[in-house]
Amino acid sequence: MKTILYRSIDRGYMNHGWLNAAHYFSFANYFNPEKIQFGALRVLNDDIIKGGSGFGEHSHDNMEIITIPLKGALHHKDSMHNKWIKLSVDEVQVMSAGTGLIHAEKNANLEEDLMLFQIWIFPNQQEVTPRYDQKKFLKEDRNNKLQTLVTSFDDENKETLKIYQNAKISRIELSENQVFNYDLMNDKNGVFVLLVDGIIQINQEILKRRDAIGISETDKITIQIIEKSDILLIEVPMLVY
Repeated sequence: MKTILYRSIDRGYMNHGWLNAAHYFSFANYFNPEKIQFGALRVLNDDIIKGGSGFGEHSHDNMEIITIPLKGALHHKDSMHNKWIKLSVDEVQVMSAGTGLIHAEKNANLEEDLMLFQIWIFPNQQEVTPRYDQKKFLKEDRNNKLQTLVTSFDDENKETLKIYQNAKISRIELSENQVFNYDLMNDKNGVFVLLVDGIIQINQEILKRRDAIGISETDKITIQIIEKSDILLIEVPMLVY
C-alpha cells in the first residue's frame, strides 16, 4: 500500500477577498511540484465564495468537472444554453468540458457565504460533446452507508451522475467507533480520502477536519471512525496523465 498525506494546514491558501480558496493540488497561483495531481484527479479546491460574488465567464476543455456544495447555493450558466441553474446543498453537478465550453458561477445568495468542493478529473476520452447534469442525493441515504455520487458512463449504476473516466466519487457519514472497509474497483485505481468533518484513522494516520490521504497499490482500505465523520472518497485511475 502506498499513501500520500495531505494535511489541511499544508494546502495552498489564496484569499481573493470575494473568494477564500484552499487547494489540495497546484492550481492558479499556488504551485507545489510535489502536489500536482493524484492519478487522474487533477484539482480539488475547497472554496468559500462571498455573498453576491462568483466566477465570471471562463472557458474549459477536455476535463470532467464536479461541484459539491456544502453550504448555501450556486447559480450556474454556460454556453450550452443553461441559464442560472440553481445548485443547492445535497446536490452534485457534473460538467464534461470536452471540445470546449464557457460558463460562469456565482453565489445564489447576496448575504451568506457559499461553501463548495470543486473537483477536476482528467477524462479517458478527448473532444467529446460538452454536457451538463446535476442530481440530488439525500443526506439520510449516506447515514452509515456508502452513497455513490459519480461513476463512469461504462458503469451500470443508473442512480449516479456520469463522467468520461473509470472513476467513482462517494460520500458517507459514519458514527463514532465504527470500522468501514472500502473496496476499490480494481488494482490500477487509487482512492483519495477527504475528511469533510470529524476524526478518523487510516493506516496508523489520524486525520482531522479537511485532512486527506491518497492511497494506491491496494484493493481495500480500512477506516476507523474516532468521532462522527463525513467522508468523501474519490477513486481514480493511477495512470500518469
